[in-house]
Amino acid sequence: MTKDSLKTYQEKRWFGGTPEPAGGGRGPSGQPIFVIQKHAASHLHYDFRLEAGGVLKSWAVPKGPSTDPKDKRLAVPTEDHPLEYADFEGVIPAGEYGGGTVMVWDRGSYRNLTEKQGVPAPLEAALAHGHAKVWLEGRKLRGGYALTRFKQAPDESWLLVKMDDSEADPARNPVKNEPNSALTGRSLEEIAAEG
Repeated sequence: MTKDSLKTYQEKRWFGGTPEPAGGGRGPSGQPIFVIQKHAASHLHYDFRLEAGGVLKSWAVPKGPSTDPKDKRLAVPTEDHPLEYADFEGVIPAGEYGGGTVMVWDRGSYRNLTEKQGVPAPLEAALAHGHAKVWLEGRKLRGGYALTRFKQAPDESWLLVKMDDSEADPARNPVKNEPNSALTGRSLEEIAAEG
C-alpha cells in the first residue's frame, strides 16, 4: 500500500462526523478478503470490495451481484477503502459523504483466478489491465466472478458477471431473498434504528 492509496478516501470524509474507519490500523490478511456492503445512500446500491495492495479496491454495483451468468451488472469504481472497512456496519450521518446506512451484506475470502497467457497474474496488474477473475468463498456468494472494464476514465465503468461454474444458479436471487447482514443478521432498518 502506498501512502497515497487512501488519500481520496480520507479527503472525502470528516472523521469527527462519521463512524467510518480512517484506516491504517490493519495489515493485509493471510488469505485476501472480499466484502459486499449494502449501502442505502441517496440510492440503494451494493459496494463490491476486493483486498489488493493493502486496501479494498471498490466498485458500486447499483443492482447488486447476481448468481446468473447471463446477468451483466454495472460496476462503477470508487475510491480505495481501508481494510478496516470490511467490518464497518452502521450509519453515516446525513450531510456526510455517502450519508446513509451501511450493511455487511456478504463477506469472506477469495482466490485470484486471473491468468495472462496461461500464467497467474497478480490481481493489481489484472485490474490495471481491465480484466480480473476471482473465486469468492462468501456466506452468500460462492464461485467465480469476472470484472471487466468496458469504459475508460473519466466515466470508467466495469461489468461484474457470475462465471458459469458449479456455483451458478439462474433461479436464485440473493439480493432479493437474502437481504440481511451476513455479519449480524440485521436488516437495514434495524441497523438504522440501532446506529
